[in-house]
Amino acid sequence: MSNLRTFDLNLLVAFDVLMRELNVTRAAEQMFITQSAMSHTLHKLRQQLDDPLLVKTPSGMKPTERALALINPVRALLAETERLIQPPLEFDAATSQRRFVLAATDYIEFLLMPELSGLIENIAPGIDLHVKRTETSFPVAPLENGSLDVVLGFESVLNPPAHLHRQYLFSDKMACVVRENHPLISKPPSLEEFVAVPHMLISRTGSNVGIIDQKLAEQGLERRIKLIVPHFLSAPLIVAKTDMILSLPYRIADQFTKIAPLVIFPVPLELPDYDLCMIWHPLRDRDPAHQWLRDKIIVIAGLINQSKMKL
Repeated sequence: MSNLRTFDLNLLVAFDVLMRELNVTRAAEQMFITQSAMSHTLHKLRQQLDDPLLVKTPSGMKPTERALALINPVRALLAETERLIQPPLEFDAATSQRRFVLAATDYIEFLLMPELSGLIENIAPGIDLHVKRTETSFPVAPLENGSLDVVLGFESVLNPPAHLHRQYLFSDKMACVVRENHPLISKPPSLEEFVAVPHMLISRTGSNVGIIDQKLAEQGLERRIKLIVPHFLSAPLIVAKTDMILSLPYRIADQFTKIAPLVIFPVPLELPDYDLCMIWHPLRDRDPAHQWLRDKIIVIAGLINQSKMKL
């Protein structure tokens, strides 16, 4: 008697055909093999299952009690196996009730989510989106266990592990904004003018030191940070009512000028561009629904990328 480790599961297909045909010759034809090969297969089945399985009688071959008891379980097993090895069904976004979870900063919420939400609402009204804030440490475990679908953010800030998949979406650069008719800044500021004006800082962690402060420190300079807020939401309205200067990604600054009387200038420092990327776990790389979501994010990112930065 064999166990699962030594049992040839391919024999179960032959068993099913033999039980249907109750004839070695006809079973061989169904399996597209020779009668001799089928006889050998039946012999192996008898050895593996320790039972004659088919017995010659005056009216033809008949299944044993052991064979009869195995017919339905074997057919159910074969049907389930066939279902498991079939390629995944195509994802029907129009009828799907799936919920996707994204981790992103308020930068992404402000820039990407309005267009992405509108697109998905039009073509897939049953799909729900849940946006979570990105954590200080990269959320590897939620991506792996499936409680999180994608992470969106600046690659240099996120610093994702190398084994995760990523897709470049678009770039951004630092700019600064001041209110219209600012008393001290009416043109792109010099470094001295930039440092002389009080600053507003957006910091989700509460830190009052960023790359601008590091670059200034390299030149023996320091700016005064008069106000720190954790979100982008209030920033344009605050800057429009004060003489503070705010440094932030250009694509957000450009949107701010549409909702408040602000002017965009370049930051008078050599700063690197930021690459925005989408990150996901290899376990879901070939999942049709997940591929659909990523494709839609790429579409919206492409539209954003078409809007050239003017600085």
